[in-house]
Amino acid sequence: MVYGDPEFDIIQLNEETIWNRKGVIERYNPKSVGSYKKIRELLLEGKIGEATELEISDMYPHPQDESHYDTAGFLMIGFNHDGYSDYKRVLNLEEAVCTVTFNSENHAYEREYLVSAPDNVLAMHESSSDGGKTSLKIDFSCLTAGDFVESSLDENGVYLHYREKDEGCDYIIAITCENVGGMSKLTGTELDVYDADEVTMYLTIRTDFHGEDIYAWCSSVLENALGLGYQAVKSRHVADYNTYFDRVSLNIDDEVNHEGTPTDVRLNACWGAPDNNLVGLYFDFGRYLMISCSRQGTKPATLQGIWNKDFYPAWGSRYTININTEMNYWCAEPCNLSDCHMALLEHLKVMLPNGEKVARDMYGIEGFVAHHNTDLFGDCAPQDNWISATIWASGAAWLCTHIWTHYEFTLDKEFLREYLPIMKRACVFMKNYLFEHDGKLMTGPSLSPENTYIHSSGEQGQICVGPTMDTMIVRDLFTDCIKASEVLGDEDDLTDALRKLLPRLPENKIGKHGQIMEWTEDYDETEIGHRHISQLYGLYPSSQLTYEKTPELMKAAQATIERRLSHGGGHTGWSKAWIINMWARLRNGNEAAKHIDHLFFGSTYPNCFDKHPPFQIDGNFGGTAGIAEMLLQSQDGLIRLLPAIPDHWKSGEVKGLKARGDVTVNMSWHDCKVESAELIANQGGKVTLLVPEGFGSETVTFDGESPYKIVLQNGKMEQINL
Repeated sequence: MVYGDPEFDIIQLNEETIWNRKGVIERYNPKSVGSYKKIRELLLEGKIGEATELEISDMYPHPQDESHYDTAGFLMIGFNHDGYSDYKRVLNLEEAVCTVTFNSENHAYEREYLVSAPDNVLAMHESSSDGGKTSLKIDFSCLTAGDFVESSLDENGVYLHYREKDEGCDYIIAITCENVGGMSKLTGTELDVYDADEVTMYLTIRTDFHGEDIYAWCSSVLENALGLGYQAVKSRHVADYNTYFDRVSLNIDDEVNHEGTPTDVRLNACWGAPDNNLVGLYFDFGRYLMISCSRQGTKPATLQGIWNKDFYPAWGSRYTININTEMNYWCAEPCNLSDCHMALLEHLKVMLPNGEKVARDMYGIEGFVAHHNTDLFGDCAPQDNWISATIWASGAAWLCTHIWTHYEFTLDKEFLREYLPIMKRACVFMKNYLFEHDGKLMTGPSLSPENTYIHSSGEQGQICVGPTMDTMIVRDLFTDCIKASEVLGDEDDLTDALRKLLPRLPENKIGKHGQIMEWTEDYDETEIGHRHISQLYGLYPSSQLTYEKTPELMKAAQATIERRLSHGGGHTGWSKAWIINMWARLRNGNEAAKHIDHLFFGSTYPNCFDKHPPFQIDGNFGGTAGIAEMLLQSQDGLIRLLPAIPDHWKSGEVKGLKARGDVTVNMSWHDCKVESAELIANQGGKVTLLVPEGFGSETVTFDGESPYKIVLQNGKMEQINL
């Protein structure tokens, strides 16, 4: 994170494997095995208080916390610039380079910052175009993360060794500097540069999580950067980043030219005066964030991501898997960043053995379970002592639906073959965890995440049996597993069992307020405008609710959103982002756009980060997904172009979006109608398109054994083999 002050700069540092603990400790409550079924019975008898007391005593974890994410601290850099003017700070989203420009003592200065994935360094470079000199002092004693162990020095740089508190990881922050002109001096406590024409600082961090000599690793990285030089490091960084960023482009025409207006000013001005270019900027910012934090082989994005600034961050900056982590990855597939999704999917392999152990030791059943949080080491036991969130056994099930989603967009059978066993283990747990009541199969004890209901007795409760969200997640999980098994020819006894279980799950019901019922009983909630709208999981991210299959439930879904909003719902950034996606699925572009403006004006910080509050990164990714969802939808085997286009997005162009079936979509529109489009079936196969107005019949299906494209232009459609 770049603060960019010309005279006293701060760079806030992070590394994704700096956590306060090493490995998983056993935290699950062994008394749970003998008690969770008794809790079910108490809930069915309406004894909410007794069930709650038993859950607290027999199911809560000890200790309550998984490990938490941390920051590497703040690097303080003092510059010898005596005053400044004409200050400007820019993040170039096309290059992932941050630039600060200013004038000082009659000289123009430019300072660039980047973090290079190919070369594993943070680089800062300052120069002057008209002969200005740079002097600076980096005081290493200002780094405050962890306990300082020692420093060392070699020809490549200085190495500062730290250890996380609470028996966490060891890590090294390594820094070096190269200057053109002037002189530099490097000691164990500070680095000084005097009167340089140009100066470049390189910094890298490595933890012992990777099981290697972290000193040698850092030394090699610095040596490589020094050998390449700044311009080569920058070129390699930009080229690498562009392989991701250039896949998609979005331009929504705007009558107002906002060029040169600071982003924070635009955010404050957008209410009542929509800023179409800001929508495109925010969309690109979301893609930039995804590319920057989640690559195949890295760790998934946490609650605050690699931008966390706190030593004890809110909610531990863990993976909160009752909505937030999943939301982080909603934009990955439609925004043509399927490979970025892999960081989350790979983490399932880390979670699996822990989740299987928790299933056996906490519930006495086989399979893969996780609750509402996990961490770097894949802890799957319950987290916190929080009655409205802690005992919720659907985390692994929800994450495993991402396996099928990734396959739908990529058609990668080898991936599916590798990950189907994980999905099956989640199915095994849910198959064993379900119990029959009134002829239907339900989960429990469970909850509707973080919400509180009012029982018919007047008693308030959180834990329950068979909440709607659980049923929807289980339905998706079982359905996805069956489909995956059919695709791979890997059907077995489990597949047969899942087919028989699916019809026994409870149906979605409409309640007395015209809403989708959140619980098996038509309870009222204590907070009508609650931030979670979990009962609409089936609308988005799932596609269980559609106008074609469930028109009455779609009306009820809209009523659910409207009821939440009329009582103050959507007041957190991530919740607002979820609502954008829901309105997009309801094909109401004007409402979706209105909530984009809400997101910008009320739930976005001046630097464009999502405001929960406090800061979380999920709203950025959810908002980006919502914009993509307004432009393109492909659920249920049907591609829709501009399904939720608002009136003021009159014309524009988007290239590179992805639809299910590994279809790349490029299109332009005018007067909110498709003007031209190109759909590329990258692996051939069937593509069914809802034909846009002016191009012919209602739906049309194309097919081909090899790649082909569908071209819509001048009111005509044609298929061209590639």
